[in-house]
This record gives sequence, C-alpha cells and structure tokens, in this order.
Amino acid sequence: MSEPRREPAEDRWCERVTLIFTNTGGSPVTGGTVTLGTHITDLLGIDWWTVSSTHALPAPIRPGESVQQTWTVCADAWRVPPGMRVETRDVAVDWV
Repeated sequence: MSEPRREPAEDRWCERVTLIFTNTGGSPVTGGTVTLGTHITDLLGIDWWTVSSTHALPAPIRPGESVQQTWTVCADAWRVPPGMRVETRDVAVDWV
C-alpha cells in the first residue's frame, strides 16, 4: 500500500485521502477493510484528537495488480474550530 496522498476537501474538517493498493502475492485479494486515523491538529501542530473511519478495501485485486481508491474523510465540524486542521496519517489494512 502507498503512503496516503491528502488533498483538501470543501469543508475544513474534511479531506480527500488516496491510497494505492498493490497485490504482491500469488492469489487474489478478495476483500478487507482500510482504517484511516485522521488527526485534528492546531496551528502549532499539536495533536488534539484522532478520529478513525473504516472503509471497504477496493477488491478484488488480482496478483500483480494495483488499485487506487480515494475516500473523503471527515471529523465532526465542532471538533475542528477555525485555525485547526485534519491530517490523515495512520492507515491500517485488514486483507482477506
């Protein structure tokens, strides 16, 4: 899996996160989940909260194939007051 590519979304409490998944094994990936950890930070970079969201893995992924998927992840608007931002830093994948 690639490092997350982050882009701003319409609302400051959301961002678009793109990942590329590559199956390096010998059998197809038939499913699974992706858990994204989105950090809410202030202007100084201090981390105040982390919000997790879980999404379906873009499957199936055949051996040797790469698949790109983009999700819009959001925190509750009240958790991201003006001057704070969201940063999705943590990614965990449960392959099936």
